[in-house]
Amino acid sequence: MDSVQQRKTSVLMLPWLAHGHISPFLELSKKLTSRGNFHIFFCSTPVNLNSIKPKLPQKYSHCIELVELHLPYDELPELPPHYHTTNGLPPHLMPTLKKAFDMASENFSNILKTLKPDLLIYDFLQPWAPFRALSKNIPAVQFYPSCAAMASFGNHRRCKSPSARFPFPSIYLRDYELMKFNNLGKSPSNGLSDGERVQKCTEQSCKIILIKTSREIEAKYIDYLCGLLGKVIVPVGSLVQEPLDGEGEETEIIKWLNTRERSSVVFVSFGTEYFLSKEEIQEIALGLELSNVCFIWVIRFPVGETTKIEELLPEGFMERVGERGMVVEGWAPQAKILQHSSIGGFVSHCGWSSVMESIKFCVPIIAIPMHLDQPLNARLVEEVGVGLEVRRTGSGSLEREEVAKVITEVLVEKIGQILKGKAMELSENMKNKEDEEMDGVVEELRQLCRTRESSST
Repeated sequence: MDSVQQRKTSVLMLPWLAHGHISPFLELSKKLTSRGNFHIFFCSTPVNLNSIKPKLPQKYSHCIELVELHLPYDELPELPPHYHTTNGLPPHLMPTLKKAFDMASENFSNILKTLKPDLLIYDFLQPWAPFRALSKNIPAVQFYPSCAAMASFGNHRRCKSPSARFPFPSIYLRDYELMKFNNLGKSPSNGLSDGERVQKCTEQSCKIILIKTSREIEAKYIDYLCGLLGKVIVPVGSLVQEPLDGEGEETEIIKWLNTRERSSVVFVSFGTEYFLSKEEIQEIALGLELSNVCFIWVIRFPVGETTKIEELLPEGFMERVGERGMVVEGWAPQAKILQHSSIGGFVSHCGWSSVMESIKFCVPIIAIPMHLDQPLNARLVEEVGVGLEVRRTGSGSLEREEVAKVITEVLVEKIGQILKGKAMELSENMKNKEDEEMDGVVEELRQLCRTRESSST
């Protein structure tokens, strides 16, 4: 047996500072350690590490170590340590956070020097990370915590001429979305746009790229992405976090759900990092009211925001919906809620992790994408048959009648059962494929480490 297999392989994980990226990296870490031959150093800012400590059961304490990456704050007083995360970050500070992350590259280099990992797995916005690793003869592999449809669409536009048609017509952007997409990340931070960062990260990945998806739902997009990038695209599965023991058991939300009929409640949530405008809140609220279905709605505001929910909801809304509606500010145990038998649909922004959770827990999606990759994820949701999208006006505005219409279709009409049946089928197929996909990941990573050892001797 070679030396890489005789001892544990040490992997340094470096996700971007967003919950939607940190969570998949953490779940991938758990999957690798469950194979028994990986030791993970999980690197992020203290505020992010503090948020994931409760998600790490004791059984991982010997194989997943949390490593603090300190961003400079003396030079950037507008970005104190509690803002070293995108969770709750005021939107205008996002460029500053990217700048601070770049400025931590020397600190990261010292971490590499101290830990001497066998491998780095990194995210999409930090080209300095693989550069630092490769300069120390440490193999570096990029991990996309997004869907293959989104990755192939974006790379198609980068690699082909602007007029070249994307070969999969189900995946597209409407005019108002395309304007946002074309402007996405164009404002440079430290001289690099987001597009340039992504390209540099991709180019430095050693032979393979990991991606959070399954061939069961995205085989054609995985294959197309492989051709575009000239690298092996390795799916790692859905990486949905299992609810922790006791999570949400005694909350008012779960108690309320226990009183509702099977598949009668719609869960409404737009993720941890998108903050609804007053106009969006109004249209969604009135759409929920018109639908006449029971609902749980989670609304979030940026850290430090003093706005009260009551000030943004339509006047008299809570009184009119009465006992059939619950509005929660801040956080709710999403996975626990989606697993509950009373949930019949999920009004979602279609962040990729939320899509994967919906499929795993067999909950049809009412898609209301907001920005970033979400419109493309919503098109994929419709293509694979696990949800319906709420159509907007030509300018991109929400309309309460359309919100109500789609909610009613999914929770009340026959199509909802068809969507649920498809989600159940995909969930089972993906579950059966998980071990095989993770075996493929393990073998690819081992091969990189064997190559490194061979070149060092």
